Order: sequence, then structure tokens, then C-alpha cells
Amino acid sequence: MPERREFLEAAREAALETGRMLRAALSEEVRVSFKGAVDLVTQFDGRAQHMIDARLRERFPDFGILAEEGLSRETGSAYRWIVDPIDGTTNFAHRFPVFSVSIALEKDGEGLVGVVYDPTRDEMFWAARGEGAFLNGTRIRVSRTAEVDRSLVATGFPYDLRVSPDNNVRHFNNFILRVQAVRRCGSAALDLSYVACGRFDGFWELKLKPWDVAAGALIVREAGGRVTDFAGEAVPSFHSDLVATNGLIHAGMLEIIRLGAQDPAAEAPAPSGR
Repeated sequence: MPERREFLEAAREAALETGRMLRAALSEEVRVSFKGAVDLVTQFDGRAQHMIDARLRERFPDFGILAEEGLSRETGSAYRWIVDPIDGTTNFAHRFPVFSVSIALEKDGEGLVGVVYDPTRDEMFWAARGEGAFLNGTRIRVSRTAEVDRSLVATGFPYDLRVSPDNNVRHFNNFILRVQAVRRCGSAALDLSYVACGRFDGFWELKLKPWDVAAGALIVREAGGRVTDFAGEAVPSFHSDLVATNGLIHAGMLEIIRLGAQDPAAEAPAPSGR
């Protein structure tokens, strides 16, 4: 579809330009302010968001947008951009080179295109609905790992983890004893992209926002993976509690998540393998 290619081209160009600016900014002074106890923001979040918004609005002035740093514009259009200008701001602020630019486009609430760009590795993941998923032009697929206890999975923690008991710690403890390893990279968009290309076999996280996962969830699906909520139900391109896998270990990951919803003292069943 020609117009879908135009949407994808616009998102990729905006992500690339913004990502290059952020990569250069790693050598500059980063000023940090806090939105919460551990939820921080830098001067570059706003700069990156403005850059993306300007580029996308120039190409598609009638489209709406929802972005992390307080930008929400409803235009009456069926199309809406969903943007995280820096997914992994804490990493960026500490000059830990694991962060990304995430841009998705939805039509009538359903994901249409998704782009995740990692500027420090110059890796761009993208997908268009029904057309597959790609990394720097090469088609990608999810892994073939079929057993939970041999899987490498990823997660993250919500910003209210110090004050809310629903903070993923119990799930983390259950997973780390039942999988090969758990990674916590700090960018949900990259975690999902890594599931899509087979670097991770699965990912779970709770209290996510649309801009965290709108692009990455579409990329996983187009790479042949499965994305659901914690109950295993199919969800739109984004959902606050998300599980994304290669499909083969999905039931096994849901089993471990269900364990975390039980009494903390409950004994763990042996992993099912799938």
C-alpha cells in the first residue's frame, strides 16, 4: 500500500534524525528533573519530542498525536501518532547507551506502522501491519526456543515501585528461578524489538503506557510473535500489562505470572516447559 510506505518513511526519517541528535547529546551536559521519585526527565526529552512532532506534522498535518512528555493533540483524524522521544530516559541521563526512539501510527485505534531506533548501535526496527518486521532492511523473526527454562527473557519495573506493592518484584523473583536468565535493559521498546528479532524469547512488564509499547508490540506481531495481557487475552497494539513472546513459551510465561498473583508464600509448580 503506497500510503503505508509513506507513513513508514516519515516515521523512520523522524526517528533517525532524532536519534542522531540524542547520540550527539551524550557528550553534552544533561540536566535532570523529576516527575516522580525515580521518574526523571531531561532537557533532551522535550527537544526530541518537538523535533519528531515538527517532522511528522509537516508531512501529515491532520494527524493526531500522543507523546510521553505531555503532548496530546486530537484532530478528528482516524490516524494518530504515538511517540516516546526517549524510551530509556534514566539510561540516557546516566549515559548508559541503551535507549531508543519509538514512533507508531495507529488508525482507528489499531497499530499500522511501528519504528524503534537505537541510535547508539544504529539499529532501526520497523514493521507495517501485514508486511512483516525488519531490522535495517533485513527481515526478522522471533526465536524458536520452546522451553521456558531455556529462555532468555526481559522485563522492567514501574516508576511507582517504591510505593506500590504491585511492582513486579514478585514476578521477577519467580521468573529468575525458572528461566535461563532475566535481563532488565530499561527500554521496553528495545525489549520488544529484541523479542521480534530473536535476541529475547519473551518479555513481560506491567503499568506500561501506550508510547512504551505501541511500536514494539506491532513489530513483535509482524515478526511472528504473540502479544497478550497477563490473562492471555489478545490486546490492541498497547496495553498496561503485557506479555510478548515467540509464541512457543507464551503459556509457560503466563503460568509463572499466574503464580505471582497467588499468595506470596505459595509453592511454585515445576515449569511446564511451554
